Amino acid sequence: MKQGILAWLIGLVALVAPPARAADADAVLAAAMAGTRVPAMGVVVLRDGHIAALAVQGVRDNDGHDPVRADDPWHIGSDIKAMTATLIGRLVEQRRLHWQDRVGAMLPEWANVMHPHYARATLADLLSHHAGLPHDLIDPVGRAALFDPAAPGTPREQRLRYVVRALADPPVDRDGSFHYANTGYLVAAAMAEAVTGEPYETLLQREVLAPLGIARARFGTTGAGEPRGHRDGHPTGPDDTNPPFFAPAGGLVLPLDDWARFALDQLAGARGAGRLLTPGGYHRMQTAHGDGHYGLGWEVVDEYAGHAGPALVHAGSDTNWYAMAVLFPRDGTGVLVVANAGADMGGDAADRAVLTALVPGL
Repeated sequence: MKQGILAWLIGLVALVAPPARAADADAVLAAAMAGTRVPAMGVVVLRDGHIAALAVQGVRDNDGHDPVRADDPWHIGSDIKAMTATLIGRLVEQRRLHWQDRVGAMLPEWANVMHPHYARATLADLLSHHAGLPHDLIDPVGRAALFDPAAPGTPREQRLRYVVRALADPPVDRDGSFHYANTGYLVAAAMAEAVTGEPYETLLQREVLAPLGIARARFGTTGAGEPRGHRDGHPTGPDDTNPPFFAPAGGLVLPLDDWARFALDQLAGARGAGRLLTPGGYHRMQTAHGDGHYGLGWEVVDEYAGHAGPALVHAGSDTNWYAMAVLFPRDGTGVLVVANAGADMGGDAADRAVLTALVPGL
């Protein structure tokens, strides 16, 4: 890390925490990356409604020597699902949607191709992964065509084409069990678009990002002069990630401090002081539904790394990055960590090593 960047980072952390905390986090990142092929990592520690530490380590891509910087953007994959669920919660509290709205009633023009099981699924079923949907569109040829960077149409139009095809797939079961499905979040976004007449991207920006002061987030992946994702030992480009229409389930990049703004609001919401939802709205998001351990956009577990919960946990990866969030609403603490490499290069293991090192000390 260049001296100027390190000085800037330590100065930032000094505003909100003892300088030693930044050094601790930096050392933890270095240790977690050792023995992996991860080029870079970033971490944020949250405590008492603030960023207690923010550290980055490594290089933007493994073909060069440009160090990552504290204000660089990172791809957080499925960690956007909590933001999508928050958006839907906002629309519910505005009475533009209802948790019991059914897919068939909200997308009636596709009833002739929709499997009857999905027609009965509710908005809450979709966001808690209880709609019986497969993880993704089953047909690999159809999926490849929709994911083609040259596919025509706007992200909203492409998203609807995906949703219509996915709703014709047979259910993985019909008993209301938990089955994690990216598709459910795309269907929920299509329902929000149908009732508002606006694209998901506009809605998320206005209803979730802007109210929290998150100004540097964008959909897609990173670009020139920014950290790059990695897979199979090589940097990846914009055509190697999820297409823009996939954003509601996994397609957002933003700096660590902006991601922290959202996480801090989730923690505040659990204490009745969130800015986006009513206390009941946060409670619904952060409470497990049905037979699983998943709320709305969050896995809810009893403990994590020896720290008593309830803990809100989520991982996200487009196979080029690996991001994880662990929040403890009761304590108002948490850790966000990301690596610019997928699981095949050790991104998942490195993230978990960071969490194992930092969570017990929260």
